Amino acid sequence: MSPHSAARVVVVGAGLSGLSAASTLVKAGFRHIQVLEAMGRPGGRVYTTRPFGQNVIELGANWIHGQEANPLFLLAQEQGLLLEERGSASIMCLPGSVTPRDYFFRESRRQLPVDEVEQVCSFFSGLTSRAFESELEPRHSSQSLGGYLDEEFAQSPLAALEDGPRVFEWCKRSECTDEASSSLYEVSASQLGHYVALEGGFFNSLGPGGYQALADTLLDNLPPGALLCDRPVHSIHWALQEEKNHTRPVRVLCQGGQCFMADHVIVTVPLGFLKENAVAMFEPALPKSKADAIERLGFGTVDKIYLRFEDRFWPHDCAGIQLVWDAGPEDEEVYQHSQSEGGAWRDMWYKKICGFDTVARHPTVLCGWITGREARHMESLDEKIVGEVCVRMLRSFTGWSVPEPAQVLMSKWGSERFVRGSYTYPPPGVDAVREHTALAAPLPLPCEAGYSQAKPLQVLFAGEATHVNFYTTTHGAYMTGIREAQRLIDHYADSEPRFL
Repeated sequence: MSPHSAARVVVVGAGLSGLSAASTLVKAGFRHIQVLEAMGRPGGRVYTTRPFGQNVIELGANWIHGQEANPLFLLAQEQGLLLEERGSASIMCLPGSVTPRDYFFRESRRQLPVDEVEQVCSFFSGLTSRAFESELEPRHSSQSLGGYLDEEFAQSPLAALEDGPRVFEWCKRSECTDEASSSLYEVSASQLGHYVALEGGFFNSLGPGGYQALADTLLDNLPPGALLCDRPVHSIHWALQEEKNHTRPVRVLCQGGQCFMADHVIVTVPLGFLKENAVAMFEPALPKSKADAIERLGFGTVDKIYLRFEDRFWPHDCAGIQLVWDAGPEDEEVYQHSQSEGGAWRDMWYKKICGFDTVARHPTVLCGWITGREARHMESLDEKIVGEVCVRMLRSFTGWSVPEPAQVLMSKWGSERFVRGSYTYPPPGVDAVREHTALAAPLPLPCEAGYSQAKPLQVLFAGEATHVNFYTTTHGAYMTGIREAQRLIDHYADSEPRFL
């Protein structure tokens, strides 16, 4: 029997990173793979539902971000999982993507001219592109993304337009959705340059199976019994000494008392969960470099609010109803004031909603986006109350006759105890490359004192937060799972006997 076929590997988490790791190992001939999922379903932050009929609603991941060199796009294409339709049916309520079919309203019920909105949004897009392409001037290197944007916009003639500053605030609010942050004043401007956007648009709506169909493709590669759901991991004991009753260096204990001995554990849990549980989860404790990375990297919440109506009340050429506040939460003064006023921002939580976008294959459904602390507060409210607030805003801004929704559905990623948020972002003052790299490093670290004789690759780490260039994305999660699986494959390949 070859060494790798005898190795026991436990994968903690059945999101895309965990499933890609397990699938890759099984295909490479590893026979003893156990995937432990804390929730009652596989998929992690992929969460495909059908609450409004036969067509899918994504409470989690929506798109494949880019096409060129994107392994998830290629997998979806190969499996026939991409939506073939074109036009409005393929648009999946993408935040921040402004088209002439977006209706922008001020609080005064005045619909804003398309050309002025497009001017401001185009200027904003150019500024963020400079950050993502590492083209910022040195003076911006230590600034927050919000501070950099404000400084540049203030020098633009667009700042003198009547609605310019208000539309610019909407742009910043919308960008919070991409960054999963409470505010752009909490995101580093310079560190965004490490993120790599793959070419090819990401209006790649998945077909009738939704995102779950991609996860199912990976699940199909696993043998029966390899996945166990409702198995929250309580603790991971590594660097165990050999004893009579066991020779494996890692013991994984589940909350229900079940125990799994392993040669290797691949931890794919979200960064939000690690922030809350890492100290108690690992024995021995994580090295300082890894603990620091968990603390320093940001992990924010992005939630969706779906409103289903019996009939469509918005015009057929309208792709979204965008809300432009007189004093929005991403105005610098409003933000600074909210930081010093205690919890008063909770009374205005709804101001963080960017707007309500149409949803593919659901002609009477709108989707609202909300981020950060306001999103987490919204999660504590009853769905009926959230629906009433949203309808009140739609009526107030548009002046239209907006009926009560037939159904309200909202995601709750911040309060999901095995996730605690949506995805990762780099705060100001953080060396993102160093922290992502430290988070990804397997244990024991080569330089750790006292572990020179320990078995290598006992605890490995995957997930979007461990990727330097593709954090926040599903393909980043998927690729890191394969990365850690390949690390084990290479390890056993190096230890295989070679015959001349």
